[in-house]
Amino acid sequence: MSAPPFAWRQIALPAYGPVIGNGTAIGAVLPVAALRAHEQLGASLAAAGLVVALIGVGQLIGALPAGVLVARVGERRALVLAGVVDVVALAVAGFVPSLVVMGAALCVAGLASSVYFLARQGFMIDLLPADRLARGMSLLGGALRLGMLLGPALGGVAVSLVGLQGAFVVAIAGAATSLTIVALTPDITASRDRAMGAAAAGEQGLGSLVRVLRRHARTLLTVGGAVVIMSALRQARVVILPLWAAHLGLGGVESSTAFAVAGALELLLVYPAGWVMDQVGRAAVATPMTVLLAVTIAALPLADGFGGLVAVASAMAVANGLGAGIVMTLGADNAPDAGRSEFLGGWRFCGEVGHAGGSLAVAVLTALVSLTTTALAIGVVGLLGAGWVGWWTLRSDRAAAKGGLSGRDVAQSSS
Repeated sequence: MSAPPFAWRQIALPAYGPVIGNGTAIGAVLPVAALRAHEQLGASLAAAGLVVALIGVGQLIGALPAGVLVARVGERRALVLAGVVDVVALAVAGFVPSLVVMGAALCVAGLASSVYFLARQGFMIDLLPADRLARGMSLLGGALRLGMLLGPALGGVAVSLVGLQGAFVVAIAGAATSLTIVALTPDITASRDRAMGAAAAGEQGLGSLVRVLRRHARTLLTVGGAVVIMSALRQARVVILPLWAAHLGLGGVESSTAFAVAGALELLLVYPAGWVMDQVGRAAVATPMTVLLAVTIAALPLADGFGGLVAVASAMAVANGLGAGIVMTLGADNAPDAGRSEFLGGWRFCGEVGHAGGSLAVAVLTALVSLTTTALAIGVVGLLGAGWVGWWTLRSDRAAAKGGLSGRDVAQSSS
């Protein structure tokens, strides 16, 4: 008997619903975490910024352990565990009157987020046909973007009604919604989870992780290096835009409007970006995205007012929207069958290294030189990095077109 035809509606709720909820939780917390630390817990502005950064720290240090956890207990159990931890961590961060405890809780929330997205990626690899893989991953990235737009909007309403804690209530509700969807929807990947658990039962988690990363080190250093470059540019964009808005002396309403327009424009490109990747290839998205991000970051000093900021932010959104799902798609292309979760943990680590590097580059350069010079320097380095991105993604596309190699074999074939 032939398998039933694929239908998006079969996976829409279990695949995208939890990601929207998790994105809503993150999006609700990010704008108010520093304010809570500063206004309610007495932190200095520098310390408040550090507290917010701990979410990213948690995502970075959680990437590799997340792969081990998913390999050991399966995607569904890992999702349930991460969901419970996320709800508790957000409640602690929002209501416990201790700056140290708040920072630790946000770091734990970042850890839970790493588990969440790694498990969702594995879920999509199992369920999506090869000819729709990129579109499915792009929609997964779009679901996160939608949540990140809903979170601040709902959180802002809640804050206006009950104060800063209202945003944390929205975040807890978003995380709880994700957990509920995971717990109540059918476990479509149960058989694979059992097989993964049986295969991993006789192996030590850390030993298995080291073996997988060593076996695929060349792929992680080459195609994974492209992921570092793309992720660094994306994060640099996120950090430098609000700094430039402040440099222009724009108010909160104007800045928020610029980012909202850009965010909406980015969402419109999610599905087309996936279609291009499925039909033409990954390089057709990865290379233009990297070039456009670099150029638009370098062009930021041309924005001399609100209209200019909207224009540049919108151009950046077009660039970023072109790459919706590209990192997860490349990870799916290169992921081996044996040790897949550990490999995806290493892949996510590459992305998180890029995120951390992008933030650090903006912070360090801004402290040493002007914001204008920072934008120009990051743009130039990004253009140089686009060569690396184009080379390795194009090799992957060519190998796939020949039919003789999968994407994960490309790096090994060049040695």
